[in-house]
Amino acid sequence: MTSFRSRPEGLRGSLAAAVTPFTADGELDTTALAGLARWQLAAGSHGISVGGSTAEPGSQTLAERAAAMRAVAEVTADTVPFLPAVGSTKLDETLELTAAAWDLGADAVLVITPYYARPTQQGLVEWYTTIARQFPALPVVIYNVPSRTAVDISPETVLRLRLTCDNIVGIKETTRDFEHFSRVLHLCGRDFLVWSGIELLALPLLALGGAGFISALANLAPRSLAQMYNLWQAGQHEAARDIHYQLHPLADLLFVETNPAPAKWVLHRLGRLPSPRVRPPLVPLSETGQAAVSDLMAQAAAVLDAEGLTRAPVTKEATAR
Repeated sequence: MTSFRSRPEGLRGSLAAAVTPFTADGELDTTALAGLARWQLAAGSHGISVGGSTAEPGSQTLAERAAAMRAVAEVTADTVPFLPAVGSTKLDETLELTAAAWDLGADAVLVITPYYARPTQQGLVEWYTTIARQFPALPVVIYNVPSRTAVDISPETVLRLRLTCDNIVGIKETTRDFEHFSRVLHLCGRDFLVWSGIELLALPLLALGGAGFISALANLAPRSLAQMYNLWQAGQHEAARDIHYQLHPLADLLFVETNPAPAKWVLHRLGRLPSPRVRPPLVPLSETGQAAVSDLMAQAAAVLDAEGLTRAPVTKEATAR
């Protein structure tokens, strides 16, 4: 296990930011989650992440988050990088989840900037330094998503952390401030791993030397995203751009209402999830939202067809594919 842990430079490409399936009764559905992970591998995703914003971590217990990590780790089985998100508002919970990820063989951990508290930049330095030093052999990836956390880690702070902790190897940038991407790479060096968490900035980041993308869009278009990365790396830039523009309707679809309710509704409708259930405070996709999502699905029909998504009824076999 953990063949990528000692060589984080291999953590590149399209890493799927998986949803967390729940049953119709609201229970964690690890069987469906494992089925989604198997589908990601078959589609060519270069790695899988679970437990990030798309996974509704704030609505789960620590035991549930660890169980979700275990379900995915058993599927990836060191064939592709496994990069679980382990962050919380509390340091002790973050450390507990990081320890669980270590035990499960995670290749790196994705640690969100603490939400709600709005720490200073010095607070962020101490937060990440504490985590990195307690797990010195585990690569740590900063997760910057100011729209959800109300704090933006500055490029200068990222540099301080890189210089302080050898195992802080990269950052997932979920910000529309594209200058932030460039300034991090300029300060930290182009060997620092920078992933995009913004769907329509995934391809542009590759032009700057980014490592790839950790994207919720991979829940609906894993094959297309993996191909887009592969084509760009092969120098087939126009073909990669074609895919980028074909993905626009699905990127819009994800945020018709709060992510991941639209993605779960689509996955349920197209036979990949037994239930579209989200947990409070999220609510199911509204009728207005369903109409908007259906229209965007029609615009992306060719992409969905290429992904092998169908309107077949959900069966146990379907969720296990």
